[in-house]
Amino acid sequence: MAILKVQGLSKAYRDVKALDDVGFEFDKGILSFLGPSGCGKTTLLRCIAGLEVPDTGKIYIDDRIQTSILEGILVPPYTREIGFVFQNYALWPHMTVYNNVAFGLKLRKTSHGEVASKVEAALELVGLQKLQARYPAELSGGQQQRVALARSLALEPRLILLDEPLSNLDAKLREEMRVELKKLIKKVGISALYVTHDQEEAFVISDTVAVMERGRILQYATPDEIYNRPANQFVASFIGRSALVDGKVVKVDGEHCLVLVPEFNHATLACHTPSGAAPAATCNLVIRTGEIQLSSRRFDDPENVLEGVMISREYRGGLTDHCIQVGTRQIVVTSHKRCPMIDIDNEQGKVFLHVDKSAISVIIAERAASRAEVPA
Repeated sequence: MAILKVQGLSKAYRDVKALDDVGFEFDKGILSFLGPSGCGKTTLLRCIAGLEVPDTGKIYIDDRIQTSILEGILVPPYTREIGFVFQNYALWPHMTVYNNVAFGLKLRKTSHGEVASKVEAALELVGLQKLQARYPAELSGGQQQRVALARSLALEPRLILLDEPLSNLDAKLREEMRVELKKLIKKVGISALYVTHDQEEAFVISDTVAVMERGRILQYATPDEIYNRPANQFVASFIGRSALVDGKVVKVDGEHCLVLVPEFNHATLACHTPSGAAPAATCNLVIRTGEIQLSSRRFDDPENVLEGVMISREYRGGLTDHCIQVGTRQIVVTSHKRCPMIDIDNEQGKVFLHVDKSAISVIIAERAASRAEVPA
């Protein structure tokens, strides 16, 4: 049984469609809604929580209907058995950590003894049991985030919703907290919906990712599938560092095919054959530039080798970005400092690029133009 089922959800603000016929099912684990600002991910989360009223659609939690516009059903947020962690944490500044965590339990008229035991358990889970007498202003950003999480966990929800909960933290703390957050959610054994615009954060924390754009879910899959097999051009351009080029299939031979790329001096690249590939089919190639090998000398294996000219380099500590002109296109290839670096004395030297089949995803044009299929 799916813990969450969304059917035909739409929501418009004046002439802007925040949600456009969204539908999916979610069973368990952590599902992230990933996309740029304004794509509808927070609106979707708030509709699921009951904080926003959609124009059309249905929402089921644990197979019980929570929202149905046609039937006039709108279950209040506080009876949906969910927890919600807001982006700004929404802590009461005049209350101690203990009272912030206890607030929801007291609203439910939970007995004093049960409130105390649940608050203690929640604070112990997030490692703040020794700070329960402090006020939010006396806590760091990471500690405030944990208080907000403890407040939701104390209610023992079946489903917890998190709206960019790490966005107010500095970069180093964000990296630490996303790992801790994933461990904590798994330890408690609840399912979670997580909103973020950060691809790396979504991939680290999630079992499943829904990539959104203009109020639609374009791809609903595991992080690995989204990264290696993007459903369309938008997903390909949004996920990771990649070069997107036009191509034409010239040969299909079982699991492999050859694609002609006019922009790369009409080079032919060997790729894994996607579904729907046929000779003469137009396509897009998504080349993950962080997986390209560079050399100032020709590679022994001539397959998938391109020739270019180094335009510039940007040093980023452990990584270096190489801007390379290949045919009519400039692409940026990122190399780790311990990877074999190209050995040229000047910025304008000739360079060879080896693109392994595994670094290329092929999107057939007809499929690229269609909407992604998601479980419904």
